[in-house]
Amino acid sequence: MAILLASIVTQLAAIALAIGTNSDLYISNQDISPDGFSRSAVLAGADANSLSFPGPVITGQKDDAFNINVIDALTDTTMLRTTSIHWHGFFMSGTAWADGPAGVTQCPIAPGNSFLYSFQAKNQAGTFWYHSHHQSQYCDGLRGAIVVYDPDDPHLSLYVFTLLAFGLSYLTRFEFEPTSYDVDNEDTVITVGDWYHTPAPSAGLVPTPDSTVINGKGRYSGGPEAAPLAVIVVNESRRYRFRLVSISCDPNFVFSIDGHTMTVIEADGVSVQPYTVDNIQIFAGQRYSFVLTADQPVANYWIRANPNVGTTGFTGGLNSAILRYVGALDEDPVSSQTPFSNPLVETSLHPLSSSGVPGLAQVGGGDVNLNLDILFDFASLKFKVNDAIYEEPSVPVLLQILSGAQTAQDLLPTGSVYVLPANSVIELSLPGGSTGSPVSLFLHFALSNSDATLSSL
Repeated sequence: MAILLASIVTQLAAIALAIGTNSDLYISNQDISPDGFSRSAVLAGADANSLSFPGPVITGQKDDAFNINVIDALTDTTMLRTTSIHWHGFFMSGTAWADGPAGVTQCPIAPGNSFLYSFQAKNQAGTFWYHSHHQSQYCDGLRGAIVVYDPDDPHLSLYVFTLLAFGLSYLTRFEFEPTSYDVDNEDTVITVGDWYHTPAPSAGLVPTPDSTVINGKGRYSGGPEAAPLAVIVVNESRRYRFRLVSISCDPNFVFSIDGHTMTVIEADGVSVQPYTVDNIQIFAGQRYSFVLTADQPVANYWIRANPNVGTTGFTGGLNSAILRYVGALDEDPVSSQTPFSNPLVETSLHPLSSSGVPGLAQVGGGDVNLNLDILFDFASLKFKVNDAIYEEPSVPVLLQILSGAQTAQDLLPTGSVYVLPANSVIELSLPGGSTGSPVSLFLHFALSNSDATLSSL
């Protein structure tokens, strides 16, 4: 019993405290060793004494207003000292200025200064995340999860209606679907990402990750075998809503948990029809909620996140974390991975309630059809979109618009801004396969009189 209590206390101590909708987010440098290798990083916390990697989970409820005061206290000159925060997945209706991408909606925050981000989760609930949106800074550690709870979560009321016939009489039976759950809090957030031993500004063009970190912990090839792994504690027979967030800079991961299936109920902030899988390929920026029933014998089970680049496999606990049932010993699992038979296929995800899709159900069915051809230019060693290289302008795009610029020709960076007609259906097509793909593409919008200006990064 003493061993069990000590294990639980240790895990609770390792969890960064969640912060609410009206909070400071303190950004500073600190040495950390998430995989056993010590280096300085860019971290977030509620104050200077609570910095963590990932940053604290930010929680709120559907329709809440968020007021997050970001304080820049960065001092390490081996990395960027200016910063900005993007709130990934929020629509930002009416608050485009708070979206966070440096050079698009704001200038980066200077050291010793702060910036108050105010926005609303209007009609939005689910799993989101935040990260630096200033060059490659988030690869140095500035990233974390956001959870917006829905008091009327439709998955909590799903049930099976069964009509049983007994002669001439009938019996109605209600049973809860496996998508209803007992536990959903900041302890059921699972972040998976990549980690680098070299600060991003000096790591090279496309560095190879040194390790995979799950909830901020991992091991690297050739590193200390005893480096602690993240442990997620469950009680037997309970149902957990886990919120899986890829905070990756580059790799995608194939995520699985030995001996357990996962019933996906949310994708990127949208409730979906229950979909049971045994593995999830998750790309940078994606989020999934899944329900896991702790229905296996009390033991430890490997949580696996195999990356597509870097060191793959699970030898010595690489690319792994631990699912620990209450009552299991404090030790690495001995569970085995069985062959996959039911992977998540994105085209099999369907909204729980469909609001309809604008435009015609055919290629070219929008009012405006844009093809964003992304390729890597080996001459400049930069990416191009429709043959234009994005260079962060000296004045943010939004400020240019507020200062009177009206057309794409007036706006910098040249070739990266598209003017769109208001109240129109826009179809975007993105051919894949370029060097460095797949990529996470951000589309930032700003309104200017009757036109909508799209700035693509």
